[in-house]
Amino acid sequence: MDISIITYVIGVSLCIEGILMVVPILCAIAYGESIMPFVLTGLICFVIALPFTRKKPAAGALFSKEGYVATALTWIALAFTGMLPFLFSGSIQSVYDAVFETISGYTTTGASILTDVEALPKGVLMWRSFMHWIGGMGILVFMLALVPFTGGTQMNIMKAESPGPSISKLVPRASDSAKILYELYGALTVLTILVLLVLGMPLFDTLCITFGAAGTGGFSVLNTGCSTYTIPQQVVITVAMIAFGVNFNFYYLLLVKKNRDAFKMEEVRWYLLIILASILLIVIDLFAHGIYTSLPLAVNDAAFHVGSIITTTGYATKDLNDWPNLSQGILILLMFIGACAGSTGGGLKVSRVLLLFRAYKRELAIALHPNIVKRVHMDGKPVEESIIQNTGSYLFIYILIFVVSVLIVSLDGESWVTTFTAVAATYNNIGPGFDVVGTMGNYSSLSDLSKVVLSADMLIGRLEIFPIMLLFSKAVWKRF
Repeated sequence: MDISIITYVIGVSLCIEGILMVVPILCAIAYGESIMPFVLTGLICFVIALPFTRKKPAAGALFSKEGYVATALTWIALAFTGMLPFLFSGSIQSVYDAVFETISGYTTTGASILTDVEALPKGVLMWRSFMHWIGGMGILVFMLALVPFTGGTQMNIMKAESPGPSISKLVPRASDSAKILYELYGALTVLTILVLLVLGMPLFDTLCITFGAAGTGGFSVLNTGCSTYTIPQQVVITVAMIAFGVNFNFYYLLLVKKNRDAFKMEEVRWYLLIILASILLIVIDLFAHGIYTSLPLAVNDAAFHVGSIITTTGYATKDLNDWPNLSQGILILLMFIGACAGSTGGGLKVSRVLLLFRAYKRELAIALHPNIVKRVHMDGKPVEESIIQNTGSYLFIYILIFVVSVLIVSLDGESWVTTFTAVAATYNNIGPGFDVVGTMGNYSSLSDLSKVVLSADMLIGRLEIFPIMLLFSKAVWKRF
């Protein structure tokens, strides 16, 4: 284990976080608010980072083990420094609550302990939403686009931080891949901002809502969520959420004129099909129960919440506790399916669900014909057995952590709907669940123990289990 390269990565990431404090500082200046919470946080980030970055390790080796450990520790470090503006400004008094809110921001979860977000300073609200944008594509991916590493491979960081069962380079060099990802990410972000501004959304709201949609986080700047915005603005938010839930390889292939390859991506096709089918079923269910009498309004609300849940964004326009059981059940199912691999969304990922289903079909075929040789295919290509095995192992650990989390959170004595969906919503980086933690509720009533567990779930879910779990393995810390 090369500790020096790990601490260097942590140090560089803290420096980046310190520099990014300029965004809430500018916002605070614009609204005549104190900039000291962000200035102090930036200075603390630089002071902590100084001994780590004073000298770059000569070898610069970043192999698999170092990549996982560096990623996990960096995200933990960012959580404890990113919470400082909340504490320094007095917006949040409890350290438990501040850590919860910060991890929720960086992991693009959007679960909140705040009961009155409109009472917070604009600078704090901007930082709260900007964390979504930083964590969406990954701060370490951003770092790779800026800081070159030699010896070993930068792909180990991208594998550890990027969501999905596998990660492939868009171009031969990982640093170039990181640049391309952020160029696409930035371009889609700017496009969303411009369209919302044209539709008349206030600049502050536009920036915060776009940061949330881009990172597929769900922090709102209004106590009423997104219900105050006009129908056209809600439609744009819906499209943006769904667009950022698409595998970014799809956009890259479109841009380099390989349109056929882009539309051959089965995960993207199934992702869109699941969305359309879910909208249709929910609209039928809403009409069957007399919840809506206007078809356009029903389609808009169904599409908004389906897009919000499957992309694990968490924005809302309605209190979903009032929706029928079938509609709620569909949305809970979408919590677990999640968005595409290689996107900013969370959940299991559509690609994993497809792989598991096809692996199941293969096992049925082998049970009927033991001598058959059958490969699992994705996008017309055979999938490596190691990926299928990894997906099966991931599902087992995923379920185990989920069950343990539910049992611990159940100690609070809340309803099982609250307990189950609180864990599902945080573990899959969605934000709101149902009942007490529903779209018009929050997590403030849960105990500190539950907040710690759910904070850990958010981190584990965002980094897809293995980077965090490996921190507790003795073999990882051996020097060889």
